[in-house]
Amino acid sequence: MSIIDRILEKKVASFENEIMKKYYSEVENMYDKIRGFRHDFRHHIGTMKAHMEKGEYEEVNRYLDSLAGELAGMEPIIRTGNRVTDAILNSKLSLAGQKNIYVKADANIPVSISVPEPDLCSILGNLLDNAVEACMELPEEERLIRLYADVKGNFLYFALTNTAPGKKKNHFRSQKGDGHGFGLTRINYLVKKNGGTLTRASEDGAFSTEILLPI
Repeated sequence: MSIIDRILEKKVASFENEIMKKYYSEVENMYDKIRGFRHDFRHHIGTMKAHMEKGEYEEVNRYLDSLAGELAGMEPIIRTGNRVTDAILNSKLSLAGQKNIYVKADANIPVSISVPEPDLCSILGNLLDNAVEACMELPEEERLIRLYADVKGNFLYFALTNTAPGKKKNHFRSQKGDGHGFGLTRINYLVKKNGGTLTRASEDGAFSTEILLPI
């Protein structure tokens, strides 16, 4: 590796560390909101019972609407068992939800894995960024991201599928310029660096990626 490559690698790693800190902060904030809501739950029940006893049903409806608004701001929350995956998945999938992309996620990650946290953060972040980018080219009713992650033997397995426009030439590269295409290159590099394997498949209307990383 040349001196320039090493300098670039250090700059990318530093940038990814800063992003990861941001993700941690966002998820901790969501967890704090949930803990606060649970703490106040009995108070909410007591308030609504008081309104019901007085026949103040409109007040109850308004109160429920207010609570529903609070809950909407806390979703989605995914607990995989691993802090870094919780941070990146909740941050990215929350963004997808805001863009009216239907998300289905099932993830179980061991607390201790050998893949460095910045590498895992970058792999998942770029995967989901690419999926969101593809979905945004479709009408809202066709947008879908499905993520599955679990341990298979001695490997951490990721499978991500997203809807996408019809098959294109060079469909394994982003269609929005070299800056976006760097994400795919970065995923390839980090998976190889950590001794993993990666496969991609594209059909009309869908794109999928499968990754195996040794744990």
